[in-house]
Amino acid sequence: CWTAGSDPVGTARWRGYKSMNGMGETLRILMILRAPVGGLYRHVIDLSSQLIARGHQVGLVMDSTLSDPQTDRRLAGMPTAPQLGVHRIPIPRLLGPADLLATGRIRTVARQCGAQVLHGHGAKGGFFARLAHIGRPDQAAIYTPHGGVLHFEQSSGVGKLLRGIEKRLFGLTDAIIFESHFARASFERQIGLPDCLTPVVHNGLLPDEFKPLAAETIDHDFAYVGELRHLKGIHVLLDALTTITNKGRPARLIIGGGGPDEEEIRQQIARLGLENRVTMAGVQPALQIFARGQVAVMPSLAESLPYVALEAAAAGKPLIATDVGGVKEIFGPTASSLVAPGDAGALAKALQRCLDDPAEAAAEAEKRRAWIQEQFSVEKMTDGIERCYREALSRRGTNRAASR
Repeated sequence: CWTAGSDPVGTARWRGYKSMNGMGETLRILMILRAPVGGLYRHVIDLSSQLIARGHQVGLVMDSTLSDPQTDRRLAGMPTAPQLGVHRIPIPRLLGPADLLATGRIRTVARQCGAQVLHGHGAKGGFFARLAHIGRPDQAAIYTPHGGVLHFEQSSGVGKLLRGIEKRLFGLTDAIIFESHFARASFERQIGLPDCLTPVVHNGLLPDEFKPLAAETIDHDFAYVGELRHLKGIHVLLDALTTITNKGRPARLIIGGGGPDEEEIRQQIARLGLENRVTMAGVQPALQIFARGQVAVMPSLAESLPYVALEAAAAGKPLIATDVGGVKEIFGPTASSLVAPGDAGALAKALQRCLDDPAEAAAEAEKRRAWIQEQFSVEKMTDGIERCYREALSRRGTNRAASR
């Protein structure tokens, strides 16, 4: 547990404090997530940093058994340490008896911190945020799915169970914040929507992320960044790569990331004879990998609103992506260039076209970058989420007054 000073809660010191952005009194917010990795974790760190800069107090709760090399770097890189502490507790991936203990611990942390907002991220984070505030009318439970249970097949037993649990938690939910219109529509279609706030607030990027990457660092034709698992479509990308050339030579790919299917991916590379054309770079910051590729590729079979697509496009990198999740919202006026997921032939054609006409690819990339700069800023994201917190707490206050 990492706390800031001898008085991590500071309730008396902060009561009545005005938020630096003028939106109202400071809030005490507890972010709850399971895995401190990937885009979800990046979202939590960025959002927390922005809220702290606005004068709010923030704490983090996350799994103590899972991390990657960037976990501690992201925490250490926050301009101000979370005043309500960083609390690492065991949080299992699947539901089980251990969740009861975790819920109790999170409830204790929330009480000790004097948290007004419990914001759960991902399926497990949302589960804990809503259970931990039972019987606490002074707390608002907020949930951002980040895909969550929607990644499980609807027809599977686990998928049906998790969707049923989500529906039963509706009565404990003050707001569900969706990061894309696609995510909101999918959640409504598969589970339904509760009678609470359900805004769409797009993920946002920091101002310095809109700087073009230097061409001098390019040593591969394509760059992939993300988790190494089947859902990300890397096997489709490798199949497509076998036919692609750049000015008469076989095209090369660099893959950045780690995950459960890494060995399977390595086996496919060997089976296809791509050992000299594919570099497995391991876990590194996304932009370091994208800087080494002429074109960024996101061949996913399913997504929500992926940060890697935003990061590549904001940096002005040509991007070939599949038409999944909220990617169409990221591509905006260039959405017609999206590729059908799982189609290696269509992906190969799009990749080859990008190499054959780099001027057209660059023009499209610049158009996309301008769209993202307008629609996906971290300030706009924080405004929307902070507004949701306040409205949820206001509704709770109104309901309490009406029940007296």
